[in-house]
Amino acid sequence: MFFLILLLAHLQAAIIPIILGIKSFNKFKSININKRKKIALGFIFLGLASISEMIDHTQTSWIYINHSSLFNWLFYSFLSLGLTCLSVSVIKNKFIQTTNLFIAFCAITSYLLFDKTISLFFQVTISIFLIISWQRAFKDWLLILYPIFGIIFTTFFGTNLLNTGDQFWHILIGPSGTTSVLTFYLILKRWDNKVN
Repeated sequence: MFFLILLLAHLQAAIIPIILGIKSFNKFKSININKRKKIALGFIFLGLASISEMIDHTQTSWIYINHSSLFNWLFYSFLSLGLTCLSVSVIKNKFIQTTNLFIAFCAITSYLLFDKTISLFFQVTISIFLIISWQRAFKDWLLILYPIFGIIFTTFFGTNLLNTGDQFWHILIGPSGTTSVLTFYLILKRWDNKVN
């Protein structure tokens, strides 16, 4: 039963962002097509991150182990790309867009060259850019849910998982991340309703 719950927690973290990516491309006509492509790609990359994590878990019998592997690297890479696409989708300044993309490149390559601790530093930077850019673009109080669920809660659950080894914490990480992804979709939906 525990494995089934763990599997469902991971499946929803993969499927929901991909569905939101497809829906956001087709739904938000008030947002220009180039921005919609980046938004859709951002959601899809986040779904691919979860799929990569699921494949990685098959190598560890679905027990979370803090390790480096190809699929763990893909997880962090897709996560970086997803958050970066969401961020640059609302940024007009080309220099800031390029800076975001460079930071994503650093996150991806630093995992390979050093370790995921360095990569996490770059991902925090990506998240800061994302929060600032979306707040400037949408001015929506709902954005506070992203750092709460996507950063604070997932870090808290992950730290407890690492410190205790109790896989119960593993179940909570995926839904917490999905809540942060849903936050972005709700912000887009509220923006679209406001301008239409």
